[in-house]
Amino acid sequence: MTMFQPIETKRLYLRELTLADREIVFQHFANPNVTRFMDIEPCRGMEEAEEIIQFHIQNSGCRYGIFNKMHNQFIGTAGYHCWNPNSPSSAEIGFDLSPSYWGQGLMQEALEAMIPVGWNVMNLDWVEATVEQENKQSQRLLDKLEFVKSFLLHVT
Repeated sequence: MTMFQPIETKRLYLRELTLADREIVFQHFANPNVTRFMDIEPCRGMEEAEEIIQFHIQNSGCRYGIFNKMHNQFIGTAGYHCWNPNSPSSAEIGFDLSPSYWGQGLMQEALEAMIPVGWNVMNLDWVEATVEQENKQSQRLLDKLEFVKSFLLHVT
C-alpha cells in the first residue's frame, strides 16, 4: 500500500509510476525535447526507463505518471524526490510534459493538485525546484505557483 494516493483533476489523472509503466516511460523519455533541460540523456533502451522508475521508487519520494483523462494517454510525470523528512523537512519537485501538450496549462493543473501532497502527506516544511536558466517555460510556471526564486553559488 502506497502513501501516495492517485489524484484526479478536471482534465488529468495522476498515479504513482511502477515498473509496469516502463514502456510508456521509455517512449516519453526517449524524446530529446522532454529531457532537454533535465540532468539525464534521452532513453536509449527499456533498461534506462526502468532505472528512471526505480530511482523514484528508491529515492524516498514519489513520481506520478500524468494521464490525459479524455484519452487515457500518458503525457508526462511529476513528483517529489530527495525527500528529507527530518525537521525542517524538504523535497525537490520535478516535472516533465510531452511537447504536444505544452502551453495548455496541464502541468500547472497537475502541480496545483500535487503540491498539497507535500504539505499534507509528506509534512514538508518547504519544496524546492531546480530549473535551468534557459528553461523559461518552467520558470514561468513556478512563478505562477508562487515559488520564490533564490540563487545558489557554486564554488569549485
